[in-house]
Amino acid sequence: MGAFLDKPKTEKHSAHGEGNGLRYGLSSMQGWRVEMEDAHTAVVGLPHGLTDWSFFAVYDGHAGSRVANYCSGHLLEHILSGGAVFGSGPGSVEGVKDGIRSGFLNIDEYMRSFSDLRQGLDRSGSTAVCVLLSPTHLYFINCGDSRAVLSRDNKVGFSTQDHKPCNPREKERIQNAGGSVMIQRVNGSLAVSRALGDYDYKCVDGKGPTEQLVSPEPEVCVLERAAEGDEFVVLACDGIWDVMSNEELCEFVRSRLQVCDDLEKVCNSVVDTCLHKGSRDNMSVVLVCLPGAPKISEEAVKKEEELDKYLETRVEELLSNSGEAGVPDLVSVLRSIATENIPNLPPGGGLASKRSVIEAVYNKLNPHREEEGSAGELDDPW
Repeated sequence: MGAFLDKPKTEKHSAHGEGNGLRYGLSSMQGWRVEMEDAHTAVVGLPHGLTDWSFFAVYDGHAGSRVANYCSGHLLEHILSGGAVFGSGPGSVEGVKDGIRSGFLNIDEYMRSFSDLRQGLDRSGSTAVCVLLSPTHLYFINCGDSRAVLSRDNKVGFSTQDHKPCNPREKERIQNAGGSVMIQRVNGSLAVSRALGDYDYKCVDGKGPTEQLVSPEPEVCVLERAAEGDEFVVLACDGIWDVMSNEELCEFVRSRLQVCDDLEKVCNSVVDTCLHKGSRDNMSVVLVCLPGAPKISEEAVKKEEELDKYLETRVEELLSNSGEAGVPDLVSVLRSIATENIPNLPPGGGLASKRSVIEAVYNKLNPHREEEGSAGELDDPW
């Protein structure tokens, strides 16, 4: 679980789409981890006559990618197989919540029958954080420590709560099942208290599926949609949240939407920025823009262009003034700029979100430098 590469894998998987009055983008990167264990789901227009519903999710696998990958392809169908709950239109809010809960418990029990998981050849598990959007409601679904946030009226309007073993309610269940919480982990090992898979932690005799050391039961929170105020929803794994708070990520996304309407690029920027902020985990983010999302602002675009030009000029000055000491390496340039009071840096992202700009002009002016690592391969200079 703690294995890292010598340098990060920075290739991204990204995608986008639209429908039902919303647009979405997503991006994921393996980063410093030896394996890519994240997965995601993005579906606009659901089957069984639910064409005006949509579903998005991020899965953060651990000890392997088997469970995360299976859930990305099949969790939604298990939720919808509640049949009567969704069959005759949207159904009641409580009925939908029951369908979601049943879907999680059913897929967890179904995967237990897979031979590799049953025989202990694969001990993987996965968190799941999802949003199910009906025309009238937002259903936030969380199982584990991935997280969803809603930006409403220019601030964080809602966020899911992480399921950590040290949370009093989670700790009580773990202890009642004969387990313990040590170093903030289940039995000193697993860092999440709810997850799909992880069957080594789900074999306590006499306890039901939601009473085990690790529970597959999701927490479901329902909000009525606000046509004017709802801006966007962000779903992300803990590789993102390790280095950005709810407020920082919402502010950063909001600022990017004012200068770029390409949601893939916005998501790529989130992932790159988190890498440069020091995230050592796999990183995945799904951004769902609602009708009230920020639009391109001419003033914001102008400030962004001025900022990029200023940073380019500073790199040129630092290289041209190097004198007898020789051309400074990239880390020295980054550290020097980091000490300055630079106006109009993207909120939440700071200078880390502009590293690619700095590096691009550095490489252009110093093309014959010795390879010292590209963006993301260097220790965090700030």
